[in-house]
Amino acid sequence: MHRATLIYSPRFATYSMGESHPLRPERLDLTFKLLHAYGVFDPSRINWQEPQVADKQLLLKVHSKEYVDVTRALGEGKSISEPWRYGLGTPDNPVFPGMYEASALCVGGSVLAADLVMEGKSEVAFNIGGGLHHAHRNRAAGFCVFNDPAIAIAHILERSGGDARVAYIDIDAHHGDGVQEAFYDSDRALTISVHETGRYLFPGTGSVEETGIKDGVGYSVNVPLSPYTDDETYLWAFREVVPPLIHAFKPHFVLSQLGADTHYRDPLTHLALSTAGYTEAVKTIRALGAKWIACGGGGYDLQVVPRAWTLAFALMADLDLPDEIPAPVAGHYSDTKGRLRDQERSQPGPELLAGVRATAERAVEQVKRLIFPHHGL
Repeated sequence: MHRATLIYSPRFATYSMGESHPLRPERLDLTFKLLHAYGVFDPSRINWQEPQVADKQLLLKVHSKEYVDVTRALGEGKSISEPWRYGLGTPDNPVFPGMYEASALCVGGSVLAADLVMEGKSEVAFNIGGGLHHAHRNRAAGFCVFNDPAIAIAHILERSGGDARVAYIDIDAHHGDGVQEAFYDSDRALTISVHETGRYLFPGTGSVEETGIKDGVGYSVNVPLSPYTDDETYLWAFREVVPPLIHAFKPHFVLSQLGADTHYRDPLTHLALSTAGYTEAVKTIRALGAKWIACGGGGYDLQVVPRAWTLAFALMADLDLPDEIPAPVAGHYSDTKGRLRDQERSQPGPELLAGVRATAERAVEQVKRLIFPHHGL
């Protein structure tokens, strides 16, 4: 068994929405090159694998046939009436050649990661090309065409049998709305999203009151945080909510979305984490002890994302990487003086920090009041 497996393919670069689009496929290639420069890959215990394009039946576990067919047709250059009804052909989700295959490849990566862990071939697997958590059953949204985390969870639940349970932990700055939606009425998937409040950030959802329906009441968990939330407050809220719920739910698998756009340098969000805070959150997920599958997600600063995901994979592989980035790739990281970890942190003023903390405390108190009783806490 491998200790850790990275899922990566140069073909991830085909998921490209244009030169001016903020979701840059280069961040995936930069991550792979940084890990390779550190020499982390060892055929006996730490490896990487290329995924294949997911077949249509996998996509239909979450998405409608109509939407899947429209996505394929648009990617092939065919004309579809009012494609924006499907969330496509918009500034966030422009149509691009090969869109279907590129999006299904991301799904194939997360399903491969799940299969490797389920089959005991790897203790943990990380699909950096995945984490497209905003896609809905019938439409694209937020740079996401197919929802690979939701499809991977549905695949795990179906393959593992009727008693299997999956916990989904989303640390992206944006609310994991598409995954929450897919399992909103289910008690077999516990979805937890710790994110910047939707009052200020896309997709505008993710309030604590979104707790699920029918059998799923109490199984959708949201911790909305204030802009400028720093490492200390973020980690306090995360640890107050996530470990108790996971230990009570007792999942067979944990699937985590490890978006790196919580960083203080991210151009699209307003949280204020450093790489230290990010890695502590990943450490907390690792310490939960469940079988672990991970995928990427957001992150729009090309000097932040590769470092954050390299640090995350090093934790998965039980590696302590030196802080000095190897010479072959160090030139790309001039803003951090060639260092893997941040040398500084964002420090909001005391008055701002007091408001940040009050918002987090209020969210945690609400979660404990509305969610914890459903889990015997």
